[in-house]
Amino acid sequence: MERSWSYSSQAAWASLFARGILGLLFFMTGWFKVFTLGPVGHAQQFFIQDFAESWIPLWLLWSLGVSIPFVELAGGALLLVGFQVRRALILLGFLLLTVTYGHLLLQPFFDLTVHILPRAILLLFLLLIPAESDRWSIDGLIRKNTTGLPK
Repeated sequence: MERSWSYSSQAAWASLFARGILGLLFFMTGWFKVFTLGPVGHAQQFFIQDFAESWIPLWLLWSLGVSIPFVELAGGALLLVGFQVRRALILLGFLLLTVTYGHLLLQPFFDLTVHILPRAILLLFLLLIPAESDRWSIDGLIRKNTTGLPK
């Protein structure tokens, strides 16, 4: 007998897979930038070197260059375990806006399809799907224990 899949079951799986993939993309990028490249190396290589002659003040370049690796690492980790997912998605959305602007400032016809667009699509999907659909997460466990939903 074939088991019928409900929308809520399909949405739960979709949420889990999208959150897992997006979490890995950000977490592994952040891991590399924090522990291999180093936050200062990241700032020098991708911010100071590229944008020193732009309108952006040096203090802001250093702040963004050093902090972005930690935001990627923490945001990715939060997505992987499913804790504070909506807040992590919003934070990572602002990061994607910042990175998109930076790339387009350097190269107005920058190809967004390789790094930015896949992350943006997954992020937007996760923001649009109801939070209650994400059953297999820490947020889902907290919701279930405090409200009894979803069952």
